[in-house]
Amino acid sequence: MKTKNLLITPKTKILELIETYPQLEEILISYIPAFNKLKNPILRKTVAKIATLQQVAAIGNVNVEDLINLLRKHVGQDLISVEKDSNYVTVKPDWFDESKIVKEFDVRELLKAGEHPINQVISDLNQLKENEILKVIAPFLPAPMIDKSLSLNFKHWVKKEKEDFFVIYFQKSN
Repeated sequence: MKTKNLLITPKTKILELIETYPQLEEILISYIPAFNKLKNPILRKTVAKIATLQQVAAIGNVNVEDLINLLRKHVGQDLISVEKDSNYVTVKPDWFDESKIVKEFDVRELLKAGEHPINQVISDLNQLKENEILKVIAPFLPAPMIDKSLSLNFKHWVKKEKEDFFVIYFQKSN
């Protein structure tokens, strides 16, 4: 059991949060019902290990400051102001051309097997040539993956097909 000195911020990892403050798991799930999936040991081991509260807020389409302060309030921490960070591109960009998709990767099987797909996706991204597009299929908004791609200078477009089916297109930035 971790000591109760974890300061809750947008950068706090989900697994660290719920290991330090187990009582917050139910609060997180009630605030963002999609996170009921955290009870799945495979998703807990993969996604919860790397996803931050900021990313969770984006996945759940909730205000990150509201989420952080709700959790902080429950553990007796002072409320804070949180600067709004990057939004994910959800409107079809000019650079998108379906004929430029060179590879498709469905991460759902890897997640079911308890593996995290980020290394494979990064490898696939690094193999893209100029104007080529990688198509990734995921059961939720893969915020950590998108954030990593942004740090590597890739553009993205998130297309939410339904509640548990997201398609993310990546292209190398010029």
